[in-house]
Amino acid sequence: MKDQGVPQATPTANAMRRALHRAREGVALDLGEAAVLLQARGDDLRDLCGTAARIRDAGLAAAGRPGVVTYSKKVFIPLTRLCRDRCHYCTFVTVPGKLRAEGHGLYLSPDEVLDIARKGAALGCKEALFTLGDRPEDRWPEAREWLDAHGYDDTLAYVRAMSIRVLEETGLLPHLNPGVLSWTDFQRLKPVAPSMGMMLETTATRLWSEPGGPHFGSPDKEPAVRLRVLEDAGRSNVPFTSGVLIGIGETHEERADALFALRRISRQYHGLQEVIVQNFRAKPDTAMRAMPDAELEELAATIAVARVILGPSARIQAPPNLVDAEYALIIGAGIDDWGGVSPLTPDHVNPERPWPHIDDLAARTVESGFELRERLTVYPEYVKHGEPWLDPRVLPHVRALADPETGLARPEALPVGLPWQEPDEAFRPSGRTDLHASIDTEGRTGDRRADFDEVYGDWEALREQAVEHSVPSRIAGASAERLDRECREALRTAADDPTRLTDDQALALFHADGPALDALCGIADDVRRAAVGDTVTYCVTRNINFTNVCYTGCRFCAFAQRRTDADAYTLSLEQVADRADQAWEVGATEVCMQGGIHPDLPGTAYFDIARAVKARVPGIHVHAFSPMEVVNGATRTGLSIREWLQQAKEAGLDSIPGTAAEILDDEVRWILTKGKLPAATWVEVVSTAHELGLRSSSTMMYGHVDQPRHWLGHLRLLAQIQEKTGGFTEFVTLPFIHTNAPVYLAGIARPGPTLRDNRAVTAMARLLLHERIPNIQTSWVKLGSEGAAEMLRSGANDLGGTLMEETISRMAGSAYGSYESIRGLEAIAAAAGRPAAQRTTTYGEVSAERRAAALASDGHLPQLLPLAD
Repeated sequence: MKDQGVPQATPTANAMRRALHRAREGVALDLGEAAVLLQARGDDLRDLCGTAARIRDAGLAAAGRPGVVTYSKKVFIPLTRLCRDRCHYCTFVTVPGKLRAEGHGLYLSPDEVLDIARKGAALGCKEALFTLGDRPEDRWPEAREWLDAHGYDDTLAYVRAMSIRVLEETGLLPHLNPGVLSWTDFQRLKPVAPSMGMMLETTATRLWSEPGGPHFGSPDKEPAVRLRVLEDAGRSNVPFTSGVLIGIGETHEERADALFALRRISRQYHGLQEVIVQNFRAKPDTAMRAMPDAELEELAATIAVARVILGPSARIQAPPNLVDAEYALIIGAGIDDWGGVSPLTPDHVNPERPWPHIDDLAARTVESGFELRERLTVYPEYVKHGEPWLDPRVLPHVRALADPETGLARPEALPVGLPWQEPDEAFRPSGRTDLHASIDTEGRTGDRRADFDEVYGDWEALREQAVEHSVPSRIAGASAERLDRECREALRTAADDPTRLTDDQALALFHADGPALDALCGIADDVRRAAVGDTVTYCVTRNINFTNVCYTGCRFCAFAQRRTDADAYTLSLEQVADRADQAWEVGATEVCMQGGIHPDLPGTAYFDIARAVKARVPGIHVHAFSPMEVVNGATRTGLSIREWLQQAKEAGLDSIPGTAAEILDDEVRWILTKGKLPAATWVEVVSTAHELGLRSSSTMMYGHVDQPRHWLGHLRLLAQIQEKTGGFTEFVTLPFIHTNAPVYLAGIARPGPTLRDNRAVTAMARLLLHERIPNIQTSWVKLGSEGAAEMLRSGANDLGGTLMEETISRMAGSAYGSYESIRGLEAIAAAAGRPAAQRTTTYGEVSAERRAAALASDGHLPQLLPLAD
């Protein structure tokens, strides 16, 4: 094993005094000062620990448990010791041959898992810590064969299944440590575990990338990958445990950098429930057996610096079996938690270090002036908060063991198995179910939901992130002469063959204004005429938003509400079917159904909705469920995206809306939304739908924190998908409605696109999607009649639908009503000098019977109330 130590200069006495003074005074430290304090020893260390202890004590008092150090009584379930990584200090991981030679299976069997859990429950344990290697099936064919033979798609599917068994048969609460997880993995596992974890360990990339480094050859130990996991956990509202491993060859600056990275993520998402500071212990038969152990004073200094950096609200832990009985030193450095302690199972990661007896740990904690109290695997703050941190299916298990006043564990409570199931009466009608009508006359109750300051993450951190990503495109700063020249060249290419536009030319046209913009729109209109003719199309459809209860945290959305908010509602299946039936009576050919990600709705709810509509109105086209809803349904049911879509199709789904796209660039998406699906997952959903014969629309919401380069990337990506699948029916431009949007109210987004932006986006969509997506739709509900007519002159050929009850844009502040009549839509087309025709969802001809019914009612419901002035 190569020595990873890097020579480091000892800080001067003046630098140490200055850093200690700044820490005492509560002044924010920079990375250099933190690195200096990491080297505090002797009197300097005592000074630093005094500061850290005061910060810790203030945080415990604010949390309502002054003088309390916590721990979790757990069992350790080593589900598999196989791993695709090759960490040079690890003794937990082994190889298939050794497991077989020792008489062990490649994975613990269900009986072995439950035997450990039952014995732990009998001893009063409340946590089942699932520890395992990262995706062993990617490295070991034997692991893949075992999973196939037992009916599991992958290791995580087995983790999910065993977690459910433990919940149902023992009542222990799973805490999952399966290594690197994707955003979709978090959606799969959150319903079966109150908390999860993964050590960051270090942000020193060289320890992963350089031969001889402790993480060399371990794909899951790349710091950027692990930081992304922590961010996805925060986006998914998963109470998450992480931490640093000290003494593996990192410098003090690198160690400080890891602590600052943890602070950034904690501040942004509020989901980092605890930070572990763990000291490296060399083990025989490993490549790092000759590395010296991290000294306990070094551990204490790191804990104290972590406390100063992370602040009073952080929960900081040190494993008690690794501190050589120096409990007072570690408590004095600022911890407030000892982590999981087991009366039954060893520490399988550090098997040479037995757990202390809980009574002894309590006595040593008392000696330092603190009381030892038991907590659950999920910390009290999240227990008391409930939604959105705890899934409804594990909430009963948590509440059975938690003190409702403190959120800590009830010591006398013994775990008992409880059913793992969806909440009862998921479709019980509740709340403001008349919102579709009253939004036009009464409006919304308030301009923001009650948990505005919590559900979206930290607004200040988001502002900083938005500034970092708001650098204008290169061409935006070009001289007027150069821009005119580039626009002229690009316009010539567009007029000749828009499919030959380069990215630089496209960016120049996205910035066009004045006569150049007029010329651009004229070319787009000519291309439109050649591609689809002059007829403006529209659909007689009804929007049915079956619930607006949602905790995803989309910062652009004013539709989502907490279940207790005044404007929240959920429809019953009967109400959904009634509305579809009403739409059919007035000539509709389609219902477009989408809703919030309601925590109580099971993954099969979407199937029930489709069946209910088809049972009532067999002939209507069910255009429903955004890619976000598809992923929610798939992860809640444990099905793959393909399997879920296939079952939805069998239930009556005919096509899906390509909403939830916003901007298909994660740089922008993570400013716009806290927890919505990543761009790659959106692509996976729509591509899979197309492969199954489910066509979709495509969309782009623009005019918020985006730039023209993002619009270009988005449209190029849609064109690539269409070339592969041919499944998009149209592209829909969605101008950002800012009025009640949280990201605008917080002062981060601009107030929607300008008329210039709308014309340029519409025209460029026509040109960049030419010969791929024939139909470009504009939104009357967002732009009004005059704005929509202008877009028809700029390359658009479709007006969308009558909608009948549009609430999403109206909740956001659109002033153009919640429905439009056939006469109104045809008048918009006439204003653009064009004929109009009704179409089906897939741009086919409408039957004579449907056309007659639509004309008889003018495409809207007679019960609808007039628009407010």
